[in-house]
Amino acid sequence: MPRFQQSAPMHCTASPPSRPLSVWLAGRIDWHRYAILAERLAGETTTPGGRNPTLVIFELEPCITIGRLGSRADVAIPDEELAARQLAVRFTGRGGGAVLHGPGQVCVAMFASLVDLGLASNAVGACVERFEQGLEQALRSLRCGPMRHPGVHGLSGRTGLVAAVGLAARRGGIAHGGFVNVCSAFDLAHRVTSQKRPLADGRQVAMTMGSIEAEIRRRVRLQDARTTLVAAITESFGFDTPHVHSGFPVMPAALGSSLSETISRVG
Repeated sequence: MPRFQQSAPMHCTASPPSRPLSVWLAGRIDWHRYAILAERLAGETTTPGGRNPTLVIFELEPCITIGRLGSRADVAIPDEELAARQLAVRFTGRGGGAVLHGPGQVCVAMFASLVDLGLASNAVGACVERFEQGLEQALRSLRCGPMRHPGVHGLSGRTGLVAAVGLAARRGGIAHGGFVNVCSAFDLAHRVTSQKRPLADGRQVAMTMGSIEAEIRRRVRLQDARTTLVAAITESFGFDTPHVHSGFPVMPAALGSSLSETISRVG
């Protein structure tokens, strides 16, 4: 995997991760089945002696999710139009605000206990910092120069947020992750406020999502984005070469009959 030059020194780990990282390069999944998957992985990775730290790279079927920092008011689309577009709105337990999902977006979810990541059991902020720095290094490797704003979780550019972050802390561990718009062509993106950036005068600026391709004005393959994200996040957390698999880390039958990805070891 490629090595990345860190943008700033990181002092948030007390020791290297104690267990190897399992990476799953998965396919498309609807929100309901992803929620079941996330609940299961969050439990298994925080149980003593349970599943190793797990990183899942996947795509969500079109929908809008709203995290703990968002509200229905952040979606400026009436219910009738949402119904006509068959676009469901789901409230979730992840962090962050409202995010529009669909083709061209790479979803990155990490499930691990903080201790397995080499962090103190209450070092949630340090973990979020590591995750965001991994996303930042990946975007820079893709020739996208993202910005980070105080008080905002996520990475932005001139077209808007390129990567939204929505980690959740649970039982001494983390769950969920972030959403990177690579080549998304969302005609509704400007009507979904994903973050609010605080200004010095107390006002807030609404931030909607752009994309990497809109930032750099050239094509980016989703495969390249996925590979770069895995490499950058692996290095950001200090993991050695991860165990890479294809498919989802839970058998499809446990999540629903329409999920048909094959699970197999690929590296």
